[in-house]
Amino acid sequence: MTEAKKTIVEKPEKSVDGASSKESKTKKLKKVTKKSLRTMQKTRSKHPVRTQARIVKYGTSGFRRNIWLSSAATVVMAITLIILFVTVVASVILTSTADLMKDKIDITVYVKPNTSQEVLDELTSIISNDKNVKSVETSTSEEEYDKFLEENAESDDVINILDEDMRKLMIAKMQGTMRIKVYNVDDLTSIKDLVETDEVFKQYTDKEKAPTYDVNQAEIATITSWARIARTGGLILAVVFLVISVLIIFSTIRMAIFSRREEIYMMKLVGAEKRFIRGPFLVEAEICGVIAGVVAATISYFGFMFMAPKLSSYGIDVTAITDVLQSNKLILVYLVFIAAGMIIGRVSARLAVSKYLHKT
Repeated sequence: MTEAKKTIVEKPEKSVDGASSKESKTKKLKKVTKKSLRTMQKTRSKHPVRTQARIVKYGTSGFRRNIWLSSAATVVMAITLIILFVTVVASVILTSTADLMKDKIDITVYVKPNTSQEVLDELTSIISNDKNVKSVETSTSEEEYDKFLEENAESDDVINILDEDMRKLMIAKMQGTMRIKVYNVDDLTSIKDLVETDEVFKQYTDKEKAPTYDVNQAEIATITSWARIARTGGLILAVVFLVISVLIIFSTIRMAIFSRREEIYMMKLVGAEKRFIRGPFLVEAEICGVIAGVVAATISYFGFMFMAPKLSSYGIDVTAITDVLQSNKLILVYLVFIAAGMIIGRVSARLAVSKYLHKT
């Protein structure tokens, strides 16, 4: 009996000792875990380059893992960048074409036949006082006749009938001209008033042929409106595709987060910072942006260089763009495309990851 009692009494003592040993092991494990977390924190702060390299590595791996979704996001982003490029180019070349046409415009004032050069010089000095006048070129009746001969030099029928009598007759009926270039073709009020009210102009201007104030104004107005439409319509299209690309990248990153939710959970358990969790997804989106930027810049470059000669044949001024694309500035164009792609990707990914991190 005494021996049995002893064993009964001794058994609970052993169980108590076992429980206490488990508690001590748990405490030790907690201490080790806290110590390891502190060590990881110190290591991470001491080796930012290594941490960044890991973020890039995980981001590259994630891009390969979601290659189909990443490809779709890249394609839509490239289309968005191309539309932005087309919008800028269309606005620049149409505005440049309108300005070029304005520079070529001159107002032609017709003076009576056989008006002398001295009178034309007097008229020039009067009209030059207007601040809107850039330059004035004059031509007497004889000079206008010589221009007529040059323009019809290849026409044998015309040349054969122009004998001396015909020459004198044509000069007697041919008006002299004043070709006036202006700074602002949209405001010719002061020049019109001067030509119509000045006594010298009223005396020598030809009443049968009115000055050409409105030549090419309709074409300029059309091109200017096209530039405005291209700028507005292009921006609307660019915004639409920008929203689509942001949504696709957002969905891509969300699916990547969902497929790696357990991995993210483990990273949180070991004390990983939000920056370290967020980093690979940002890198993944930035890779999409870089590829989209290179692809869009290449397509835009070759597409424009193919179209440039055809546009020039229609009188559209493309020199402002070709000068950039055919110089060392082409590298800057590529960098702008890449930077734009990276910004779009980073913003989209940051929205997706931040939304997930706030929830968890």
